[in-house]
Amino acid sequence: MTPGPFGDFSDLDAYLALPRVSGLAVSPDGSRVVTTVAELDAKKTAYVSALWELDPAGVNPARRLTRGAKGESAPAFTASNDLLFTAVRPTEDEDKPPAALWRLAAAGGEAVRVAELPGGIGAALAASEAAVVVAAGPLLPAASSIDDDRRLRTLRKDNKVTAILHSGYPVRHWDSDLGPDQTHLFVVGEDGALTDVTVQPGAALGGEAQFVVSADGSFAVATWRVPAPRAALRSVLVRIDLRTGERVVIADDPDADLENPAISPDGTALAFTRESLSTPLQAPRITLCHMALGSSAWVQLAPDWDRWPASVTWKRDGSALLVTADDHGRCPIVEIGLDGSVSRLTDDDFSYTNVICAPGGVVYALRSSYAAPPHPVRIDGTRVTVLPCVALPELPGELTELTATAADGTAVRSWLVLPDSSNSAPLLLWIHGGPLNSWNVWSWRWNPWLMAAHGYAVLLPDPALSTGYGQDFIQRGWGAWGGAPYEDLMAAVDAACADPRIDAARTAAMGGSFGGYMANWVAGHTDRFRAIVTHASLWALDQFGPTTDGAYYWAREMTPAMAQANSPHRFVDRINTPMLVIHGDKDYRVPIGEALRLWYELLTASRLPAAADGTSPHRFLYFPSENHWVLSPQHAKLWYQVVTAFLAEHVLGQSRTLPETLG
Repeated sequence: MTPGPFGDFSDLDAYLALPRVSGLAVSPDGSRVVTTVAELDAKKTAYVSALWELDPAGVNPARRLTRGAKGESAPAFTASNDLLFTAVRPTEDEDKPPAALWRLAAAGGEAVRVAELPGGIGAALAASEAAVVVAAGPLLPAASSIDDDRRLRTLRKDNKVTAILHSGYPVRHWDSDLGPDQTHLFVVGEDGALTDVTVQPGAALGGEAQFVVSADGSFAVATWRVPAPRAALRSVLVRIDLRTGERVVIADDPDADLENPAISPDGTALAFTRESLSTPLQAPRITLCHMALGSSAWVQLAPDWDRWPASVTWKRDGSALLVTADDHGRCPIVEIGLDGSVSRLTDDDFSYTNVICAPGGVVYALRSSYAAPPHPVRIDGTRVTVLPCVALPELPGELTELTATAADGTAVRSWLVLPDSSNSAPLLLWIHGGPLNSWNVWSWRWNPWLMAAHGYAVLLPDPALSTGYGQDFIQRGWGAWGGAPYEDLMAAVDAACADPRIDAARTAAMGGSFGGYMANWVAGHTDRFRAIVTHASLWALDQFGPTTDGAYYWAREMTPAMAQANSPHRFVDRINTPMLVIHGDKDYRVPIGEALRLWYELLTASRLPAAADGTSPHRFLYFPSENHWVLSPQHAKLWYQVVTAFLAEHVLGQSRTLPETLG
């Protein structure tokens, strides 16, 4: 029996109840495949994830393995096909314990707790050919042992101390405060004892650090963040001996971040990605690299292949690498030989993630597109088989493509979602974030079908700076956000409005993050839209740059001159369009100060200022407890309720009642 309902995009409760698939684990012998399915809890205020086992042949239905009240995540298989996962499972002694590492034996039975840390265990990986498990988890820097770490945490908790004393940068990441604890890697003993193999790591394993374990369990390779000039960080690769804890930097490039390490099946070679550090005049570039372990030299594979590898996986025989890379609104799996040869493994309209190679040349992955949410598949040669898991929802419209021509002759492609209607539809321009990004993968938060269910055609363009169209396409918008990206968006809107199925007289624009920046820029440069929604948006670039969570990254491109020329706040006196401003207070990537300043200046300096009684056509939807995305189910529901009401008023000329939950 498959979990969850089919859903109805016109009913937000039904949409929120759709089960959501993420993550994938495959046993070393290929006999077992497990994924994670998240579903709404009984109160409809949170998602609870569970592990489901899939039929590798794609014949039998999925089978639920876990039913913990707080859910399970991060599945991984051991060499003996046992399943590891992390879970929070309250006990009589502790109702809110940290996440622990659990094991579910291949033979079945009840899961057993394997290991725990006072600060929780984040994830674990196992060697595919040895009884070695490596787990990641935090320790306070002053702790002399795990027991001492527990004592110090209790001391802080009992005294209600949350203060953190920093000596370096960064201090925040997305929606989390960094420190005072630091991520370590531990070898997990058979008795559950944890051996720290990264003593005194500092902040090296923080943020989005990655690690992989060799097949024989003798060593791991991890991304390791090191200080760089001007309070910056960059990523090198270290080899960690899992018996002694000795670590050695094996790949280092002062002009790049080295990431996505993948150890060859025989343990003799390493593949990884190299992202060049950008400059004010040059966009970054990501390439695929290969090196023999034991050597300090590496080579770039397929240097003339003009795409950015996003993930790296070795074929089981070690003969080639499988990478995923954005490409014209898709993200296919591409095979790259050690001789630099390039060939596509998949050639459909989907985007692939979580690629895992199994014996016999079989590949498992998750795939999605704007026609289907993430779902697991088996790839055998050129044949793709969908593995029964969750029922995919029926969509309220049609997905098509559109190509426009920019002023400089560049082709600008978009996805266009058309509602089920015989009438011409109002157009909603939806601008993606990033900006180094592409509209090519299903999003539960930014979902165009919810707007199509309200009768809108939704335009999802990939303007300059978008990935998947080559380095020159990215470079067109580098350091000039208000130039080619804006011009490309307008060209895409012009092309969409030429379609007889579109009502060109009723249009709106919206975007989040960098898409919110572009929405603000649009508001100050054209009156063609009846309404604009700007979520988690950049408003004053000179303010944003030093206050975001990774200021050094943006400073590479955002010089004072670039910030001055491309900042939307300079054009507030031209804004003549009603705007809905949305922001979460826990957003550290785009700090709340951007929205607060935008809101004040809209009411005092735009062409639609507040009236004498304080009223205005603008609105500010503020979430004190949310982050960059607004993730809790009922807040996500309210987000769409307010957005659709605002658009209905200004685009459709309709008045809609706001939800009672606003008070």
